[in-house]
Amino acid sequence: MPQENNSNMPYYIIIALTIVVVLLATTAYANSQAAYTKDSVSTIQMTGNSERMVTPDTAQLSIGVVVQAQNSSEAAAKNAAIMSTIVGELKALGLEDREIQTSYVSVYPIYNYYEGKASIEGYSASNNVQVTTTKLAMLSSIIDKSAAAGANQIGGVYFTVSEEKQKELREELIDEAVADASSKAAALARSLGVSIAGVQSSSISDGTQPIVYYDRAEAAKDTAAGATPVEPGESKVAMSVYVTYIIN
Repeated sequence: MPQENNSNMPYYIIIALTIVVVLLATTAYANSQAAYTKDSVSTIQMTGNSERMVTPDTAQLSIGVVVQAQNSSEAAAKNAAIMSTIVGELKALGLEDREIQTSYVSVYPIYNYYEGKASIEGYSASNNVQVTTTKLAMLSSIIDKSAAAGANQIGGVYFTVSEEKQKELREELIDEAVADASSKAAALARSLGVSIAGVQSSSISDGTQPIVYYDRAEAAKDTAAGATPVEPGESKVAMSVYVTYIIN
């Protein structure tokens, strides 16, 4: 009989160890649930928005010259002469050096393909400057004077709201966006039968939605009919806030 009891000892030990493991796991789970209940809070998330339509105060436009000649040096020289004349006209209008920036320069061969063979029949030289200015009243003159001086690549006018002007509106837009989020959160809380106890976290994002109002390709065609009309219109400045509210 003692031998039989000894043979059953590992079995009883395994059962005892299993019970201990189960008890430890149960205790750990209960403690984690208690900690979760103690530390967790109920929240709702809400987005608030605000926006204003403002008149842009900055314009960008690209003015370019493309010429062709028999050799690369001649093409580059002709291009440089025309672009120098254009830049001179722009400065005569009152633009400063910082408002005129070279954006693209290239000289490349023009190939003629015949019966599977390529031959160079000339060279093309391109030069573009980007004008960025707050002198919006001068845009028509900038376009017309550039075309008259030899510019043959005039693209669209791109209107934006400057960072300085956006900063002026920033505080007002934040207040309006926060009020919008708070109003919507309060309405949702009432519908859910809860109350707002505070704010857990918040963040903001802002930006503008610039609009293209004018096609520069039409500027050169219309110069003979008189000054090219350019209107900045309005641009939207928007602000959004993201708020997490604590509820009871």
